Amino acid sequence: MATQSDNYYDIVIVGAGPVGLMLSTCLARWGYKIKHIDNRPEPTATGRADGIQPRSLDLLRNMGLKSAIMAHKPARVYEVAFWDPPKTGGGIVRTGTWPSCPEFIDARYPFTTLLHQGLIERVFIADLEKNGTEIQRPWTITGFTSDEKADPEYPVTVQLAHVDDSSKTETVKAKYLFGGEGARSFIRDQLKIGITHKDPISYVWGVMDGVVKTDFPDMKMKCTIHSEHGSIMVIPREANMVRLYIQIASSTDPDFHPRKTATEAEVQAAAKRILAPYSIEWERVEWYSVYPIGQGISDKYTLDHRVFLGGDACHTHSPKAGQGMNTAFLDALNLAWKIHAVEGGFADRHILETYEPERKDVAETLLAFDNKYAKLFSQRPDAASTAQATASGTHTNPDAQQSAEENEFIKTFKEACEFTSGYGVFYKPNALNYSPAHHPAGTSPTILSPEDQTTKLVPGRLFINSTVTRVVDANVVHLEQEIPLNGSFRLFIFAGSLTSPTQKSALESLAAGLQKPDSFFSRFQRPDIDTVSHHERHNPHSKFFTLATVFAAKRAEVEISRDLPALLARYRDNVYADDRWDRRVPDAKAAAHAKMGFDEDKGGVVVVRPDGYVGFVCKLEEGGKTVEALEKYFGAFTTKQ
Repeated sequence: MATQSDNYYDIVIVGAGPVGLMLSTCLARWGYKIKHIDNRPEPTATGRADGIQPRSLDLLRNMGLKSAIMAHKPARVYEVAFWDPPKTGGGIVRTGTWPSCPEFIDARYPFTTLLHQGLIERVFIADLEKNGTEIQRPWTITGFTSDEKADPEYPVTVQLAHVDDSSKTETVKAKYLFGGEGARSFIRDQLKIGITHKDPISYVWGVMDGVVKTDFPDMKMKCTIHSEHGSIMVIPREANMVRLYIQIASSTDPDFHPRKTATEAEVQAAAKRILAPYSIEWERVEWYSVYPIGQGISDKYTLDHRVFLGGDACHTHSPKAGQGMNTAFLDALNLAWKIHAVEGGFADRHILETYEPERKDVAETLLAFDNKYAKLFSQRPDAASTAQATASGTHTNPDAQQSAEENEFIKTFKEACEFTSGYGVFYKPNALNYSPAHHPAGTSPTILSPEDQTTKLVPGRLFINSTVTRVVDANVVHLEQEIPLNGSFRLFIFAGSLTSPTQKSALESLAAGLQKPDSFFSRFQRPDIDTVSHHERHNPHSKFFTLATVFAAKRAEVEISRDLPALLARYRDNVYADDRWDRRVPDAKAAAHAKMGFDEDKGGVVVVRPDGYVGFVCKLEEGGKTVEALEKYFGAFTTKQ
């Protein structure tokens, strides 16, 4: 980490939107020296993004920021209503509803949270200030170079200037530069990285935030409205506001122009036509804008793994599915923990090469969905088939899907629910997401392959939610939330039966293997290990590992000092009893074990990456095999000290 003079930084971050703020917040908490600039004099005042998806709310809770977000009393969307022309006559009718986050998704928060981006930004900014990082405004980047040969430690030189006073300039040195400055990225342009446009601009939309007076019955719901006069999406918001996305023009119009604009009054008039026979009047308008739907993806996210791009600098799409801010958060999180692992001396620099393929793949999936969704949303509907399709496709009868097949829009919406909620985002096999390709078949019998076990945990997918009882204080807790976002890999040891001598021996073997001086665990011991507080819960031995043990037993049956070897007992606040009933596995004796697909007697070990994604799953066995398997996983990317 930077210790040199004032103009040396670990990272320069350009742009204080969601992607820059998430990256800055993570790295500031982990002790990095950050130069963070933004060309706006203040945080977002009105408009922009507003939707936080269920998985993003999990992440914000894991960071300790959820309560500050929810203090603003955001709107919560549990259901989406579909409105279409009736089979006969004019106007619009409700043709069905569908859960925003259906029950088949095991979400803690099965709703979309709607809140003005500026309020979300301020939550991050307050956290940054607590950790000694301020955003320098209004400043902009004017140039940069990256030369590892000239300066291997601080290879990036960045020129900065005050937006309103060109005589105020700074030149700083950094290990990394991050471009989170949005779709018109200066950094991307300077790197000569192209944007691939997936679809020519073919629709122009108006967006308006305000307080309305209306007799439309679903104004507090998220709605998609198709009428013969065009389409609207309704998004409820905090403080009695509502956001309307209104179609202004289509490339099928004879006078279409992609830069077509409209006045506030014209946007309102379009909304009134589409909503008829219902009335709508505006008490006040907070923000409105007119924009074309532009879909693009950056050809590269980095050229040298020193200068990176994220958020809208990499991918642009329509805002209909509420993915922009959520995708930006995950771009930043993915990069933050990897930089931390490298700069902390834990991981080889080549793990930074996984940032682009992991995140670009997600953006490609998003754009493919968004392209289809935006087109279907903007097309004029076939009234008869639409009404028929959704009539049986409501959430009260989710199995009756034959007729719903006829309406491509609703079918697309339903199919995409897992992805748009955030729970369907996954990463392909690589050094961090184990696959059998890591090792030749048969060389590592401890690794749980699909042939010899029933685990539902898949490397590259999110760790499954489960509820357990914390042994030390009998609190019922969410296991996936128990270890905060602290840059550590999380080792969840599902210990199985409390009474089995085999399992006790397996735990002792695991602890003995971890304590060997050359183990992956011991190699990354804290330098200050002798002075660590008795109350250090998550990182008493290493900044890069946190251990948690889950017994398939009742809480009263677990005695930490008796049932766990000393190393695992040191993590006494992270010892749990798997004794809570779960409706998803109603017959299980140990629901968390069952949800993961582990045998309730034998258990298993899960390595979860710092960002909450599963990296590796293996058996919990006697002897040294479990540690040997873990060693092979970590050996693929850790520095050999």
